[in-house]
Amino acid sequence: MTEKRVALAAVAGAHGVKGEVRLKLFSDSAASLASHKIVFVGDAERRLLSVREGGKTAVARFEGIGDRSAAEALRGQLVEVDRSALPPLEEGEYYHADLIGMPCVDRDGQAAGTVASVENFGAGDLLEVELPNGRKSLISYRQGIADLEGDRIVIDPEFLA
Repeated sequence: MTEKRVALAAVAGAHGVKGEVRLKLFSDSAASLASHKIVFVGDAERRLLSVREGGKTAVARFEGIGDRSAAEALRGQLVEVDRSALPPLEEGEYYHADLIGMPCVDRDGQAAGTVASVENFGAGDLLEVELPNGRKSLISYRQGIADLEGDRIVIDPEFLA
């Protein structure tokens, strides 16, 4: 079984003519991506040679990508790392990737769905919960509304739309 991977960026396109790419970062900074020497671009393992801030994006160079057409061919590919390569977490911290697929139950332990995705539009994390009937609902990931308890999320069903 392949280890779970976590996307840190996506290739937005080529930058210049020497094989650099523009990245849309999913992490907090180019520096957090730069801490990883080996990444996966698409399904190919690549060495990250350099990464720097580039205005609203980051600019990176990968081993084996030496010209604009090779860089452009990576457009749309995710830049991922193995979950085990991420820094350890402090108490109460979590990676969004760890929540996806986690079962949700109500306070009585009855199945309420599964976390399909985690969104953040600036006011805090929202869990997209796929309900048993196939519908999806967004719920605020806040104490008392949705609580992480071990390997599941305990939710208050009053907040499910």
